[in-house]
Formats: sequence, structure tokens, C-alpha cells
Amino acid sequence: MKLWDKGISVNKKIEDFTVGKDRELDVLLAPFDVLGTMAHIKMLEKIGLLKKDELNVLLEELKTIYATAKDGSFVIDEGVEDVHSQVEFLLTEKLGDIGKKVHSGRSRNDQVLLDLKLFARDRIEEMVQGIEQLFKTLQKKSEEFKDVLIPGYTHLQVAMPSSFGLWFGAFAESLVDDLHLVKAAWNVANQNPLGAAAGYGSSFPLDRTMTTQLLGFDDMNYNVVYAQMGRGKMERTVAFAIASVAGTLSKLAVDGCLFMSQNFGFIKLPDELTTGSSIMPHKKNPDVFELIRGKCNVLQTLPQTIGSVTTNLPTGYFRDLQVIKEYFIPAFDELMDSLAIANFAIENITINKDIITDEKYKLAFTVEEVNRLVLKGMPFRDAYKEVGLKVERGEFEPDYSVNHTHEGSIGNLCNIDIAAKMEQTVKSFEFEKVQLALKELLKA
Repeated sequence: MKLWDKGISVNKKIEDFTVGKDRELDVLLAPFDVLGTMAHIKMLEKIGLLKKDELNVLLEELKTIYATAKDGSFVIDEGVEDVHSQVEFLLTEKLGDIGKKVHSGRSRNDQVLLDLKLFARDRIEEMVQGIEQLFKTLQKKSEEFKDVLIPGYTHLQVAMPSSFGLWFGAFAESLVDDLHLVKAAWNVANQNPLGAAAGYGSSFPLDRTMTTQLLGFDDMNYNVVYAQMGRGKMERTVAFAIASVAGTLSKLAVDGCLFMSQNFGFIKLPDELTTGSSIMPHKKNPDVFELIRGKCNVLQTLPQTIGSVTTNLPTGYFRDLQVIKEYFIPAFDELMDSLAIANFAIENITINKDIITDEKYKLAFTVEEVNRLVLKGMPFRDAYKEVGLKVERGEFEPDYSVNHTHEGSIGNLCNIDIAAKMEQTVKSFEFEKVQLALKELLKA
């Protein structure tokens, strides 16, 4: 069944090629397509295009379809083009001509725009929860091991003293900044495109403010041409946020791989979190970190992938946009899997508490010695030269005490302040508003 069918058969090869993976991916959009349809028909009843009794029977049947979409039993039948067609087919099959009325005033163009925004909004909420959980785990580890010193590196050369408190805490704060980008993506996704129809509006007196409120959107895309232009732009904006989180996870994973190697020996994972070799019986490989790194490196290319589809498309709808689904929809699961497994690995990590006194790290304390001389009154450049000459003569002996007190340093991690930033950012999403709106819609 095709919503646009006018009795002309389409060549099977063309049909298979143009449908692509829509049936497979659209199943994931089904609950959102139903929600959008519920909001749309409530609005149609208000403007007189549906009768009250018609609305009531449609809503009841849509609730049934919604339940199947949520429990995983919803399917798109062979020969049905997409989720929009399947929902309308089910309504018409059950209710007859009443089911044919639900499409008044909309197009599959604004339906898919809406479905993708509702989907993105839902998955962003999950993403924020996953980010918040990893953040808490990292902060906990930062506090637990804040007094354990490790060498810091520049150019992969031993540089200055650092600590596990700084290392864990750095990734926690990185997630806060990532969340600012996620919030920007949420703001773009959380605008209602419904009513744009094919991208040029409708002669029906649609009440777009009503559907905006029913679906819990903060705002709408007012200009109907721009609403259609937003296809691909929303996905790319969300992709930048996904890529930012993926970048943090990838860097964490790279450090994890290095720190687990025998040359570093800073951390360990339990044996059951590692893998072995088919030929080397001693191997305990950090595959978990390597796969996080690989998957997240791929996710960091997502904005460019989406951009390559949308670049130089004129104003209006083009079938090219369908391709974006194949990269955009699965990306959330890839990121959520990486967040969850990173959290699990960090929860179970063991750290080496006796690292910094190793002979090869003693030069990490040269700056500490320079600073001590400066505090005694010696000009910085003279102190720098004196310590440098000791190093050259092989006479430098470190003092392993470290006294860093400024904000964000080894002795003053400011984890409480960073946690406050995270809490404030999470609250700014106002997920409760969306949840309440959709709960009320489903009660109707």
C-alpha cells in the first residue's frame, strides 16, 4: 500500500531501491508517528475536519497501535512503504473511511520531520541519563583516588605531576561541556514542524500552536519552508552533540589502553573484563577500551556524513534525505552502548597507588622545585636555569611533596562545583514538561 498510489505499478527494482531500509528503521519511529497522529487529529476535530465521535474512535485505535509500537510487536507489512502508511492502513482496516481522514492537512514530509524530532528528543533524554551516570562514576573515582599521584604528559613525554583525581575528574567535566552541546541540539529538535505539510503549508486553518502544546514542544518552526529545510539540519546538529560525547569517550579509551599497557602499568581491569590471544597465553587485552575508541571515532564522523548528504540540496524535499536515517537512527544505540560499557569499566577499574616514585618519573617534579625556589625569592628565570643545570649534570633529586591549592588543581579539584554545573545543565532540559504533555496526550 502506498499513500500516493494512483493505480500505476512501480517497477519492483525501483520500489526496492527507493524504499531502502525504511521499513526496518521506521519501526523505531512508530510510537512517535502515532503520537503525532493523535495530536494532529485532536487539532483536526477542533477546526471542524473531524467529528467528536470520529476523533474518539480514532484515538482509541491509535492507543492500541501505540501499545504494539512500545512492546515491539508493531510491524510494517510487506508492500507497505513506511510507518506513516502502515499506521493509516491499520486505522482504515479497522475503522473504514474514518481512518482515511487522518492525513488531512499534512504530508509525509512533515510527518517524518515530526517523527524524527520526537525520536531525537526521546533518545536525547536517554543520552543525558547515560552521560549523567558516567559523570557520577568518574567523579566518585576522582574523589576516591584524589591523593594518588601520576605523571602528567605533554608530547607523550613526562611533564609534571598529575593525579588520578585530576584524570578521572577531567573526563567528568568534559561531559558537562558535551552536555551544553546536547542542550543546543535539544533546543533545535524541540520545535514543532507539523503543519508545514509538503513544505508550503496548507489551505486548511490548521492550529499549529495546539499541536505544539499537545506534543510538549517548547516552540515551533514557524516558517513552513524553513520547517522542511530543517530536515537534515536537525539531524546534523544532534550529530555534533553525539560526536562531542563520543570524542570524550574516545580520549578516555585511548588513555585506558595506554595506562593498561605494561609500559605504564597505571590501571588494571578485572580479568573477566579483558580478552585473550589465540597464540599468546599471557595476554589480557583491553578490547573494551579499544572498541569504545573505534566506535566513538566512527561516531565523530557523523556530522560530516550527514552534511555530505545535505550539501547543495535546493530548498524543498528531496529523496536524498531518506539516506540520513540509516546513519542517524542507529547512532544513538552506538553511543548509549559505549556510555554504558565505559561506565561499567570505570566502576570496576583498579588503580596502581604506587606509581610516581618510580625513577623514570622523577623529572616530573622539576617545575615543583623551580616554584619552591621562586617562593623563596629567586627570580623565575634564574630558578629555571638552576634546576635545568642540575638535570643536565644528573644531580636533580625530587621532593615528592606537592602543594597545589588553586581552583581545579591537584589539591583543590572543585568536584562539587563541577557537579553543580552538571546538575544545572541537566535541569535546563525540563524533560518533565515533555513527559507530562505526552502522558496527557495518551490519556485523551
